[in-house]
Amino acid sequence: MTDHVAYAICGMNEIPSQKARGFHLMIVAEDGSHKPWPIIVVRWGRQVFGYLNRCPHDGVNLDWERNQFLDQNGTRLMCGKHGATFELGTGKCVDGPCKGKNLTPVALTVLDNDICVTGVTLIEDEDVESNKVEA
Repeated sequence: MTDHVAYAICGMNEIPSQKARGFHLMIVAEDGSHKPWPIIVVRWGRQVFGYLNRCPHDGVNLDWERNQFLDQNGTRLMCGKHGATFELGTGKCVDGPCKGKNLTPVALTVLDNDICVTGVTLIEDEDVESNKVEA
């Protein structure tokens, strides 16, 4: 069922081309619990790529400062802790302690000029607010 749901997380114009931005979302896990889901969205022209914001080396977030994901050339994602670099389009580590491993992909689509995540169930703001009221 979640394969047919798309959650708009931002407009295409909110991420400049050749830049990346992080999002701190919440998902419904398989056991029904709510779990943090930090993701990275990379925009390259009209293409968007999404990955879980976790280095495969030891699970740390990639950004060394908020929304700082790209290497100095702006052509690869980079882990701020270990300097591992990853291809933008595949998430494959090409240099560093996790060379040959991959970032976990996040399914994205563009609908009506909005970048949307698919294949998961997100906790939307109104769901979080209603849970607070009921608790």
